Amino acid sequence: MSDNPVENLFLNRLSDLAKVNDPIDPQLYIKHDVKRGLRNANGTGVLVGLTRIGDVVGYEMQDGQKIAVPGRLIYRGYNVENLIRDAEREHQFGFEQCVYLLLFGELPTKEELTEFTVFLGSKRALPPNFTEDMIMKAPSNDIMNKLARGVLASYSYDPDPEGRDIANILRQCIELISRFSTLAAYAYQAKRRFYDEQSMYIHNPVPELSTAENFLRLIRSDKQYTRLEAELLDLALILHAEHGGGNNSSLTVHVVSSADTDTYSAIAAGVGSLKGRRHGGANIRVQEMFEEIKANIKDWSDEKEIAAYLRKIVNKEAFDRTGLIYGLGHAVYTISDPRCILLRNKAEELAKEKGMEEEFNLHKIIEKLGPQILYEKLGDKKKICANVDFYSGFVYKMLNIPPELFTPIFAIARIAGWSAHRIEEIVAGGRIYRPAYKNVSPEREYIYMKDRK
Repeated sequence: MSDNPVENLFLNRLSDLAKVNDPIDPQLYIKHDVKRGLRNANGTGVLVGLTRIGDVVGYEMQDGQKIAVPGRLIYRGYNVENLIRDAEREHQFGFEQCVYLLLFGELPTKEELTEFTVFLGSKRALPPNFTEDMIMKAPSNDIMNKLARGVLASYSYDPDPEGRDIANILRQCIELISRFSTLAAYAYQAKRRFYDEQSMYIHNPVPELSTAENFLRLIRSDKQYTRLEAELLDLALILHAEHGGGNNSSLTVHVVSSADTDTYSAIAAGVGSLKGRRHGGANIRVQEMFEEIKANIKDWSDEKEIAAYLRKIVNKEAFDRTGLIYGLGHAVYTISDPRCILLRNKAEELAKEKGMEEEFNLHKIIEKLGPQILYEKLGDKKKICANVDFYSGFVYKMLNIPPELFTPIFAIARIAGWSAHRIEEIVAGGRIYRPAYKNVSPEREYIYMKDRK
């Protein structure tokens, strides 16, 4: 709200007027068979497009019924677990190979990957004067807000911002993929200086380093990180790079791209979507919940004490009184979220290195007890599993990454998927998105100004 109390009174009065005139009877959604949230009655998503980029598998349909299956995350037809396993065997950081696969649809040869990685590295530095003019002169307290503005500002530094041929769009996307980590890191440093009154460190990115290594180097005053820290962040980037065309931010990129707008407008819209607390901001809520749990439980290994406090949360007697155990449940995954499993397994290594095994074990206990307690309360037989947000915030905490960078890390990864979806929409879409909204307000006789009371 405003700092002006008189203005606030005026805005509150207008707000009450807006709320009175905008509600819609929930029964009308049923009457008109509205697919709220683009969801069918059985919870599946309304089919609005086709994609060859990624797939999210959590159930199978048999005789019209959803049958839960262990979760699988597929990139261009390949199970992401195999991509991660391959990178580990080769002792490589895998995010750059993931980007190549998402953009071009095929796994690169060693030579192709080296060439592409070198090209990505060469684009990490921001354009001349960009840091001073677009970041330092207009800092933001919210890094996602600054990231969106940084994307839009990039338009002004592009020699061909409106070119719609695929080669030009691909160039723009690769530059954004490469620079997102630098944009986010510099925006964070500007926030430290202008909002937190702390020292600001602006390091130059190193072309030879991976995305994960560069990001850790840029946000730390001493530029130091361990190999395990970089590997864990690299894993997080791979797991967040793509999640099918139906997730809110990827769909946003499809919708905006279908209007035949420029790359920067489409990607900035994706950033705006991801910023939402129902999308990319969930891992922060998970960490906030865990901080309260830790403060109110004496023995972090006592399952009875933990279960009792979780029941308070579910009964809306603790934390934010919503009744939600954050990090549990997913729109598609039911038995398991593969991203959660992969991140949890790698996080255990770092927890041992950092001496944070007790907190890691607390996560595992809540991951086990949470679904049982939710079932006690709700009686819903739908299987509930921990999702990737359950561990990602803890991972970033172990990496000494501040909470304001949690969602930007998501964006640093998801820009790869967004770029692939933008190109796919331009190549294969061809029609502007135009779903229907039914007007449920009756027509009224107009009242002229002189007759209004």
